Amino acid sequence: MDRFFSVVRGLVGGLALLGLTVQLPAAEQELKNTHAEDPITAKEALARLEMPEGFRATVFAAEPAIHQPIGMSMDERGRLWVAECYTYSDRNVNFDKTLRDRVVILEDPNRDGYAEKRTVFYDQASHLTSALPGLGGVWMLCAPQLIFVPDANRDDVPDGPPVVKLDGFDNDSVRHNIANGLSFGPDGWIYGRHGIQATSLVGVPGATASQRTPINCCIWRYHPITEKFEVVCHGTTNPWGHDWDQDGQLFFINTVIGHLFHVVPGANYRRMYGSDFAPHVYERIDTCADHYHWDTKKQWHEERSATGETDRLGGGHAHCGMMIYQGGMFPPQYHNQLFTMNFHGRRANVERLERVGCGYVGRHEPDVFKSGDPWFRGIELVYGPRGELYIADWSDTGECHENDGIHRTSGRIFQIQYEGPAASKVPVLPANFDLAKATDAELVAYHEHPNEWYARQARRVLREKLLTDRLSSDAVPGLMKILAQSGDYRHQLRAMQTLFTLGKISDEEIDKQLLHPLEPMRVAAIQMLVDDRQIEPAHLQHLVELARHDRGGLVRSFLASAATKLPPKDRWGIVESLAMRSEDASDITQPLMIWYAAESAVASDLSRGVKIAIATRIPKLSKYIARRVTSELERSPAAVNELVIAIGASPYPEQQTVLLEGMTDALKGWRKAPVPANWSEVSTKLSSSPDENIKRLARELAMVFGDGRAQDELLKIARDDGADPQARREAVRALVESKNKEIAPLLLNWIGDRILSVEAVRGLAYYDQPETADRLTAAFSKLRPEAQEEAINTFCARPAWAEHLLLAVSKGWIARTQVTAFHARQIRSLGDEKLIETLTKVWGETRESSAEKKALIASLKTSLTDESLSSADASRGRVVYQKQCANCHTLFGEGGRIGPDLTGGNRHNLDYLLENIVDPSSTVIADFKMSVLLLDDGRVVTGVVIPESDKTVALQTQKERLIIERDSISQSTQQNVSLMPEGLLQTLSSDEVRDLIAYISGRGKK
Repeated sequence: MDRFFSVVRGLVGGLALLGLTVQLPAAEQELKNTHAEDPITAKEALARLEMPEGFRATVFAAEPAIHQPIGMSMDERGRLWVAECYTYSDRNVNFDKTLRDRVVILEDPNRDGYAEKRTVFYDQASHLTSALPGLGGVWMLCAPQLIFVPDANRDDVPDGPPVVKLDGFDNDSVRHNIANGLSFGPDGWIYGRHGIQATSLVGVPGATASQRTPINCCIWRYHPITEKFEVVCHGTTNPWGHDWDQDGQLFFINTVIGHLFHVVPGANYRRMYGSDFAPHVYERIDTCADHYHWDTKKQWHEERSATGETDRLGGGHAHCGMMIYQGGMFPPQYHNQLFTMNFHGRRANVERLERVGCGYVGRHEPDVFKSGDPWFRGIELVYGPRGELYIADWSDTGECHENDGIHRTSGRIFQIQYEGPAASKVPVLPANFDLAKATDAELVAYHEHPNEWYARQARRVLREKLLTDRLSSDAVPGLMKILAQSGDYRHQLRAMQTLFTLGKISDEEIDKQLLHPLEPMRVAAIQMLVDDRQIEPAHLQHLVELARHDRGGLVRSFLASAATKLPPKDRWGIVESLAMRSEDASDITQPLMIWYAAESAVASDLSRGVKIAIATRIPKLSKYIARRVTSELERSPAAVNELVIAIGASPYPEQQTVLLEGMTDALKGWRKAPVPANWSEVSTKLSSSPDENIKRLARELAMVFGDGRAQDELLKIARDDGADPQARREAVRALVESKNKEIAPLLLNWIGDRILSVEAVRGLAYYDQPETADRLTAAFSKLRPEAQEEAINTFCARPAWAEHLLLAVSKGWIARTQVTAFHARQIRSLGDEKLIETLTKVWGETRESSAEKKALIASLKTSLTDESLSSADASRGRVVYQKQCANCHTLFGEGGRIGPDLTGGNRHNLDYLLENIVDPSSTVIADFKMSVLLLDDGRVVTGVVIPESDKTVALQTQKERLIIERDSISQSTQQNVSLMPEGLLQTLSSDEVRDLIAYISGRGKK
């Protein structure tokens, strides 16, 4: 406590030099820092802020007036509302519920760049990430709740207790992926964000589970009047910033897997991990940026310290806060440019949003506002009524994972203005500036202001007047006049958005805007027609006509988006029309948007879906429709037969290929499927195709359909020493996965085969042959490394074979280091107590107590000093990594995608690394909980179960993704442990451990 107040006293004196008058409330809560150091002063941090010529910065506010700023927004008076989050703690505590978060209002009446007044509006929040003033009070995200604190008289004192509007947001395992980012959209909804690390079930208080909406990584919205909650789009990792551009298009910022995404409602974007809520997404849209802000091929220390190539590319993988500048103060080259804070690069990245095809591409522009303060952690940025920019600095040395202590008594907000030669004329604001006191005519006129801030605030104030019966009769005609007569489409768009928010635009006027010569206006009209309401048949027909004829790619994208909001029966006209737009066949996003729109319609009428699959010239759409139709084979065999007939009749090999690919994808994992009536005839025709790929796909389908001719053909290929090696390997795999009995004895003979060894050894696991273990043991030393790895996997599939493996290890025939922690846990999962006892003697203990793990971590920290790691051999560490980690994790752009991408992890932090390696199950994300499956052929397989369909599941093992028929699973047990096993370091020497850690963390000698 004494240390805290000594810090405060010192800073008060320093901040007085910056012109900041500090007003402390009567009773401040005790804030304890667990970080051993303190940041440089705010004045020193300001001096280290690099800016382009003509820009000037001030410390708008700093500690002790402000701490831990996690979110910012502005009200109609130009005041800054800041959410302060004290409850966010280190990884072990997660959120400290003994503390309370608060909302602070900062004011700068004389507009000199310093906040002379601070008011604490609310100080009883918890898990606070965002505070948004408007509509008679303040909206706050305090997971698990979205609350509304009323303040109708705007005296900055709550009128009463908070009103819970939504609940169900996760506030525990979600950690730094917690719901965040409240803002009013141009459509009148409140928008927010949610990360991937947990699933929340969100609904109004008292809603049942079936009435709630499941969300994880997404953009969501909530209507403050109707109280409807919905997901706008799914995907990514941890979005923590969004904004709308001058054309009304929404973009959001993300971390690790790609930083920039253009929001098309109904879209499914790339996920860092996990499965989608909808089972038939099939493929996701990737980032719209054409670049990364870090070097995916260089060592991690460059990425973390933002040096070298990573510095040139933008500073690092993590982004927080985002705005699209439309403030009017900055030079023209910054207008409508996207700014986001690069967390590790300690700067703002700038993106140019360029229209391409049916969407956008983000191009990297020069970075700005780079901080030389090592504690700088930019977390939010907004612009104000004069076009000035505010940047919130969390001010700490850690990041979202917080493994190095908490510093709660720091936090800064910088204000940046442009005063150079090209500076626009900035409005002089009076001390009592307040748009709520403006006349309705003035509020309407603000829609033509060069600063978008005025239009957004005016829209909200007009809405508040409407809701309180204070809207004058001339407001709507004034907006209609701008819509009809303005020579600037941006002003027309603003007026149209406000009219829609007020509910004062007619369907006829929206229809009229569908014919506007400019794309942004047509897109806005499309969105309005389908926004949370039933569409009239005449309006639907207008959308169909646009889908047929509109030349705007963005219009076509939003027509697909509009269709996702319609009942399946109303989607067909739009889907069928878009499917014929061959110019979109190679577009990055549009084929997937059409598929997202088509999926439920196809499911409702499979025959009509087949007709689209044949008629469209968009290959990806054909493939996914074929896959969706085929997935219904048992329920609707006639529709699948129509597809088979169409494939046989198609004169286009390319079309046949994509349709066959869709069918084979749908039937992966099926052991036997009903045979379509016309399959035999069509199969004969396909088998004579000159296209080898078509013949291969036809054979795969024939295997599932139980066609003995296909089995014979594959056996012939597998046995043919002169055949193409890859064709032989594919034939063996196909025969094994179909449980062909004739292949079983051949596999034993091929154990040492130069071409087929790996597939043969892998395939032996599927057949319970008594001699398998002996034959593998005898041949093991002569196998190539990849075949040896498969041999260990096969040994671990059955208890009797695992016993042979452990005997071989004890005798020294197979090296103990060949058996990884994954294999050890697989053996334990076999459930044989005697086998587990032998495993412990021969290999070691696979489960340590919590105390033992802590002791091991402490011991490793003692040996893995900075000096030790800097002298390590990172090249040898890479070799260890490839064997121990690369199957599951991507690092520097290489490796598997089973577990999280390590390139975006907190790998410079030794505590974080060791905790996750030594004790990976201490915190288990639901998507990574391991299951043990006993199959009806006697095998035991372990991995993460991912629902695939009502017929199959996907099992993500440490090696591959298996598609398994549900009927073949005799027993399934989910364990509260991570797919990543304990004991990964157990078979490594101390030098290997050192080199591995050095490689992962980017240290050591190359």
